[in-house]
Amino acid sequence: MQTQAVPLTLVDVVLPQRRTLHNVILIVLFSLLLGVSAQIAIPLPFTPVPITMQTLMVLLTGMLLGSRLGLMAVLAYLAEGLAGLPVFAGGTSAWSPSSIPGVPVLLGPSVGYLVGFVFAAALVGWLAERGWDRVWWTTALALVLGNGVIYAFGVGWLSTLLGVSTAISAGMLPFLIGDAIKIALAVIALPGGWALVRK
Repeated sequence: MQTQAVPLTLVDVVLPQRRTLHNVILIVLFSLLLGVSAQIAIPLPFTPVPITMQTLMVLLTGMLLGSRLGLMAVLAYLAEGLAGLPVFAGGTSAWSPSSIPGVPVLLGPSVGYLVGFVFAAALVGWLAERGWDRVWWTTALALVLGNGVIYAFGVGWLSTLLGVSTAISAGMLPFLIGDAIKIALAVIALPGGWALVRK
């Protein structure tokens, strides 16, 4: 049985004495939620990368589960896509055609973002374990840092396909307002969740 003297994340407070099976269920559940969030996709005519709710779900996964379980949930999600399940944006898998003819999603424009999800979930989870999810301004900072990691990997990979300036204009700038709204929602939800469990 896994016990913790000090709750590190909201999930640790809600489920304080979890067994390995509980952790496995959380990993699978959050990997499935990541897959569902990827299906809420809005294609944009000026970029090969759609707007999805996935980035919000990645950041919430890390903040709620912590670095270790959050990382494992994102890896499980990626494994589902590699196994051919249609869990990526637009109901695709790693082997589906990407927006570039003849190139699978695994090597397409979005793969950098998918890799960035792993590191972002681990980072924000690590910060949440240190109390960054308890007040609004540290929550916002943690989420901005996590989003920055996603952009670093996503735009970095996209720049190998499109060049740096096009990658920034197509792979980051169109999403900043949407990401700010998603971060604002999480900034309300996470400290609000802590306020509820403290009552």
